[in-house]
Amino acid sequence: MALKQISSSTGDMTIEEFKEWLKQLDTNKDGQLSREELRQALRKRGVGRITAFRSIRRADKNRNGFIDEAEVENLIALAQKNLGIRVWS
Repeated sequence: MALKQISSSTGDMTIEEFKEWLKQLDTNKDGQLSREELRQALRKRGVGRITAFRSIRRADKNRNGFIDEAEVENLIALAQKNLGIRVWS
């Protein structure tokens, strides 16, 4: 099953699968996950506009407009708490 299918159907994935899914969301392949790329992915997953906005804002701790490696753990916690995605080690 492809990672996009895992994330959209069951919401369950390992940390490595979650990180790989984030890489796939990097649509312009610049090696960074922008707020817009993440917003589009969350909206495709059926997450409401306000929930997506708040989740991204909370994950982007340094407010540089990108989710970097140091912020992935924040994003995992938010995904589990607010977005119905279970991530395990």
